[in-house]
Amino acid sequence: MPTATHHAEAAHRQNVHNLYRDHHGWLEAVLRRKLGNRDDAADLAQDTFERVMKTPGRDELREPRSYLSAIANNLMRNRFRRAALERAYLEALAARPELTAPSPETQRLLIEALEAVYAVLDGLPARTRRIFLMAQLEDMPYKDIAAQLQVSVNVVQKAVISGLQHCYIAVYA
Repeated sequence: MPTATHHAEAAHRQNVHNLYRDHHGWLEAVLRRKLGNRDDAADLAQDTFERVMKTPGRDELREPRSYLSAIANNLMRNRFRRAALERAYLEALAARPELTAPSPETQRLLIEALEAVYAVLDGLPARTRRIFLMAQLEDMPYKDIAAQLQVSVNVVQKAVISGLQHCYIAVYA
């Protein structure tokens, strides 16, 4: 005998099917205009509906196109971010020809690690992230950061502490 969970899953699948039927063409057309590429638009539209399928409890949508657009935009941003990280990584490798290029598997793992770091830092407010990166990556003294950004040293200290707390929670929470 089917359970309530089974009925809920079947209803969710049917709702996603209806959403796909009613809005897939529209979403793909919007993405094609944004991306200028039919194949990428089709892939991103498919990924959007895959994400919807994996997110139960969103069956009663008042604004389905806004919801689909938000998911597609987030996925598109993630793709662009990944492509930018890959380009930056490959450019850094090219700039240091004396280094032996890591294997493709190691490159993939490094890019995934960079994505994870970027995702954590993306959760910080822009000014806090900038201060944190200046202090941690550029090893700038707090007084120099304060002078460059025209803030107090106390603001810099609090931003670095906030950044460290944010990273700690992201890793260990």
